[in-house]
Amino acid sequence: MKQPIQRRNERSMRRDQAEGESEFKERVVSISPVSKTVKGGRRRSFRALVVVGNEDGKVGAGLGKAGDVPEAIRKGIEDAKKNLIEVPRVKTSIPHEVLGVFGAGRVMLKPASEGTGVIAGAPVRAVLELAGIRDVLSKSLGSDNHCNVVYAAVEGLKSLRSAEDIARLRGRKIELS
Repeated sequence: MKQPIQRRNERSMRRDQAEGESEFKERVVSISPVSKTVKGGRRRSFRALVVVGNEDGKVGAGLGKAGDVPEAIRKGIEDAKKNLIEVPRVKTSIPHEVLGVFGAGRVMLKPASEGTGVIAGAPVRAVLELAGIRDVLSKSLGSDNHCNVVYAAVEGLKSLRSAEDIARLRGRKIELS
């Protein structure tokens, strides 16, 4: 009899962990109404662009669409958690300058000295802050579409390389001066 009780407790604990406080923070970047024209007229729904991150080097962006806003946000969070990336950092900034491109959106990211803060527009700021980057300069070039800008920022962060990665690829040792 004790065995089934133990299993039930383990299951409920796992469910509570899944429903409870997550290690990731979420930020809704934009919510927009979208419509699809069908035979009977327009079918309205909502699109939510969400960024999730643990403020310690992991970040992801996702898009959710549903008939109501809360459901669209939930789907966006699920999608963002599926697309998490690891971001290399140097203290509170990024290792080097990078240009992220996604569609017509282009985002330039530059490392900044400590104390500068995040100099970025709202969509890029959400991505950088949830990635745990505190000091960076950025400029959005090209498209001002929130989706393209957020995904371009994520692409830029994805293409960052740490000094250790480059040294390992070249078969060298890092010399600190």
